[in-house]
Amino acid sequence: MRVAVFSAKPYDREFLDAAAAGTGHELHYLEARLTPAAAGLARGCDAVCIFVNDEASAAALMTLKEGGTTLVACRCAGFNQVDVSTAAGLGITVVRVPAYSPHAVAEYTVGMILTLNRRIHRAFNRVREGNFALDGLMGFDLFGKTAGVVGAGKIGGLVARILRGFDCEVLAHDSRVDPDLAAAGVKYVGLDELLSRSDVVSLHCPLTSETRHLVNDRTLSLMKPGAMLINTSRGDVIDTRAAVAALKSGRLGSLGIDVYEEEEDYFFEDFSGRVIKDDVLARLLTFPNVLVTGHQAFFTREALEGIAGTIVQSLSNYEKGLPLPNKVEPPA
Repeated sequence: MRVAVFSAKPYDREFLDAAAAGTGHELHYLEARLTPAAAGLARGCDAVCIFVNDEASAAALMTLKEGGTTLVACRCAGFNQVDVSTAAGLGITVVRVPAYSPHAVAEYTVGMILTLNRRIHRAFNRVREGNFALDGLMGFDLFGKTAGVVGAGKIGGLVARILRGFDCEVLAHDSRVDPDLAAAGVKYVGLDELLSRSDVVSLHCPLTSETRHLVNDRTLSLMKPGAMLINTSRGDVIDTRAAVAALKSGRLGSLGIDVYEEEEDYFFEDFSGRVIKDDVLARLLTFPNVLVTGHQAFFTREALEGIAGTIVQSLSNYEKGLPLPNKVEPPA
């Protein structure tokens, strides 16, 4: 198959080329994001491969279809960037990577908790300037604290297990109770109870119409004063302006985000020599109790190998007319 790979970085090329070796697939790498304006770059390609900040909107999909594309392969678990209903109407199949390395994101999440709590990021910058003072670096023991996990699927479940290893009381909120997690001591509760009791809240839910701005003025007001909030799921789960207000008032003690609701204009690119025009993102970067990273929680060798392998297998199955276990079905 001839495949246009949008938002391609050097690491995408490395792992996709390795996975596609010997398959006959022709991978054409494009630095551009998929947008309606850029969709014409895929003309003549049977498939496109896209990432989290690409825009497979109705307009983009129509241009892709006109150019001969019949498959959209998301090299990520989420597919909210794809207008799935329009794709189905155009006869375009959509596939994703539902699981690659949940350990990568879970381990990174706990790393963010530890970094924020013990101010490791601030200490690192201090000592590089010869400042070894401890003022302002005091954290708290995770031992005995209450941690809340919103979305206890594969990633959230692993986070819950790791935090149990710190002897935290772990609360979970999910539509489905995992009996193994419950047996491990994780307690399932309603969202409001989880927020009101937790010292640390970690978000691991998919982005849907129900979870968009799940964290907002109301839910933030329920949290313990000074609690920590971590998001490694999707940026739009948090109303960022509400989070900024909670940080300014002191209601929210600290915030760690690896995703941001307007990230498509900045994440995965180098803006070190340019002005950040997003006032909300710029404001977040001024807080000493905020840790922002550029959507790297997934970024391990094992995860990239898993993503590339799954994508190439989907391409091959589609080409041969075989079943597509990772197909995204349109909403009913």
